[in-house]
Amino acid sequence: MNDPAHPVPDERTAQPDAEVDARQLAAVDLGSNSFHLAIARVRGDEIAMLDRVRDQVQLAKGLGKRKRLTKKASERALRCLERFSQRLRHVPSERVRAVATSTLRSARDSAEFMERAVKALGHPIEIIAGREEARLIYLGVAHSLADEPGPRLVVDIGGGSTELILGERFEALEVHSLNMGCVHMTKRFFADGAITPRAMEKAQLHAARELQTIERGFRESGWTQAAGASGTVRTIGGILNANGWSDNGIRPGGLKKLRKAVLAAKHTSRLKLRGLKSARAPVFPGGLAIFLALFERLDVGHMAVSPGALREGVMYDLLGRIRHEDVRERTIKSFQSRYRVDLAQAARVERTVLALLSHMPEDWSLDPAEDGRVLAWAARLHEIGLAVSWSRHHRHGGYLIQHADMPGFSKDDQELLAAVVACHRRKIDPQVLEQLPDARWERAVQLLVLLRLAVLLHRGRSPDALPPFRLTGEGARVRLCGPRRWLDENALSVLDLGSERGHLKALGIDFAVD
Repeated sequence: MNDPAHPVPDERTAQPDAEVDARQLAAVDLGSNSFHLAIARVRGDEIAMLDRVRDQVQLAKGLGKRKRLTKKASERALRCLERFSQRLRHVPSERVRAVATSTLRSARDSAEFMERAVKALGHPIEIIAGREEARLIYLGVAHSLADEPGPRLVVDIGGGSTELILGERFEALEVHSLNMGCVHMTKRFFADGAITPRAMEKAQLHAARELQTIERGFRESGWTQAAGASGTVRTIGGILNANGWSDNGIRPGGLKKLRKAVLAAKHTSRLKLRGLKSARAPVFPGGLAIFLALFERLDVGHMAVSPGALREGVMYDLLGRIRHEDVRERTIKSFQSRYRVDLAQAARVERTVLALLSHMPEDWSLDPAEDGRVLAWAARLHEIGLAVSWSRHHRHGGYLIQHADMPGFSKDDQELLAAVVACHRRKIDPQVLEQLPDARWERAVQLLVLLRLAVLLHRGRSPDALPPFRLTGEGARVRLCGPRRWLDENALSVLDLGSERGHLKALGIDFAVD
């Protein structure tokens, strides 16, 4: 019997850990039911799995009525991440990516927990939006199955959410994340462990209602193949195969036999089927109800079971970033096209803001690589709000970024980018920055100073190159230094920079032009 308090090795291969292996990639998935660690080695354009570790943390089960994590659930999670950190010691830090999903998206104290979690793991952790989770799942599934032509339906039933994706080859075309998962459904309809026909019917009906808004589009999309991923789907496929109810994926006939067997058990404590792990049994009825509703409402005749899912998708996405095939760059270009950005002006601001970053005060904490990317993206998108209205276009731009689907971006990165764009000109709205965690306040302020100055220096939209400028000072005392001749010849720019002193004072910055 598996002990949920300890990680369960899966497909483990002997691994030397005497030194860092630059060919390795690692993905950490902080799921609602289980935490996963996957480590692979890059072989050409593919990844070969070296190690998998799973720990059934049951984070969603530890989410109270006020949507705050219990102390026990938090401690289970932190102990797991500390164990994961030991296995990650010999993987290059830039080749590790950790993501958190549904439960940490909804937990009210997620910021507090994440601060401790990052320390325990020793690596940054991103809370990803549901649609981004779906995109990564599709990427992992697409790389794990045969590359067949035609539209594909991909389904992933997690602990806190269910992802449905329509795609073709390696591209997700339509993604949906529904707020129902095996843990939540089990807590709602099978809380006392009893499995009755009435409870199963109510659970299936609830799942059908959640699917109602998207089912017509999925039925009419013309997909030719369906694949399922992760714990619930893989468990269902394993049970059908182990009991001889299906030997090639999942079909309606086998599901009918499985539903009958689950109802016959009458209680999760007596749910003992070949292919069902004891640790999965307590949350299995809720996951099965979702799956049954999916098969019926989307009219699925056959579904293959994919060995790949979110972890594999995270690693392939990370591999793309390493090889400069970052999906976030495609997202930024798409936004520029959609909102008809003045590309020449955006490029001018980008060059200047990156030049200022390279000459920032020595005691600032910005990272030239990571924060340089954020500043470049902000410069390219700082005028997208003009597509709505010139008046308050900075606020419009921040709103568009905050609420749009941005493939490749984590929730935190999207919020930071939105805040920087929303505050890049005029009076700074303190409420925008107050939405950011305290730990990111100083970083956001420093990014804002750089972008605001770059935008002001290019307010005239002149195609002429700027002379070199640099920032000096210490801490909150900042001085912009530039050629005296240019300053003398650009009185309006100097006037704007003088007005900026009052705006930055609201952020605690003592600014002047020297």
